[in-house]
Amino acid sequence: MKSAAVTVRLDPELEELLDEVCRATGRSRSEVIRDALRRQLSLRLFEEARRKVLPYAEARGIFTDEDVFELMS
Repeated sequence: MKSAAVTVRLDPELEELLDEVCRATGRSRSEVIRDALRRQLSLRLFEEARRKVLPYAEARGIFTDEDVFELMS
């Protein structure tokens, strides 16, 4: 699979935080940034899906996590 190169500009504080995470985890900048991007994009997809199903859930009386757990148990 071919990789794409992307240039990202970081302010000095964010760059230092990135380098701290890299040192602490033994991972490269690219690995940390790819993981962070995957997580952010997954979160966005989850939030979009949740927004779409929320009206249906509320119509069935599902308002909280506890409501979901009660239905699932």
